[in-house]
Amino acid sequence: MRKILVVDDDKHILELVSIHVTQSGYQVLKAENGIQALGILENELLDLAIVDVMMPGLNGYELTKKIRNDRDIPVLLLTAKGELEDKEKGFLAGSDDYIVKPFEPKELLYRIAAILRRYDKPTDTMLQVGSILINRKRFEVAAGASTLLLPLKEFELLSLLASKPNQVFERATIMEKIWGYDYEGDEQTLTTHIKRIRERLAKIANDVEISTVRGVGYKLEVHHS
Repeated sequence: MRKILVVDDDKHILELVSIHVTQSGYQVLKAENGIQALGILENELLDLAIVDVMMPGLNGYELTKKIRNDRDIPVLLLTAKGELEDKEKGFLAGSDDYIVKPFEPKELLYRIAAILRRYDKPTDTMLQVGSILINRKRFEVAAGASTLLLPLKEFELLSLLASKPNQVFERATIMEKIWGYDYEGDEQTLTTHIKRIRERLAKIANDVEISTVRGVGYKLEVHHS
């Protein structure tokens, strides 16, 4: 079960958010201020933090900076302000998204799910698929004596497909995981990246290829000789 930390000095908002998040199947830990939140972060492995901006003492921006400096978990900011400057401060602090109070519970839950999907990427440092070895720490793809250095998006895309060989990834899912749910480009971008990766793989490995599942998406297949 995913663990979510909710931090808000307004007990009513804290309880309201916690109820909706719990009802959606997440485990919730609550903190009434930034100091309490840091204590929980020291002892718990969390998947997401929902942080109110306007808190006494350690405010939401400062807490977000501390979280992002010490933990690789996403942060969703709760703010009563919708001005561009406040949004900018949040993103500069390291937040992944924000939601303006008052908000609909459905929108909050949608944003939580969207953030968690974006963070649900392969975490293994090394991925072996057929004859290719993907080194996620060095951003290298090797097969035998050949090594590829791919552009970042191509590397992330290949790593995603390689994380579950032979599993079909829907186009929309790939777009969201690699480019983010608010990406405003079109799907031709994905098609172009797939084409480039195919061309690169063909030069170093003949047992691994990206297959198109018409009308659905793509999968990475391994051919055993």
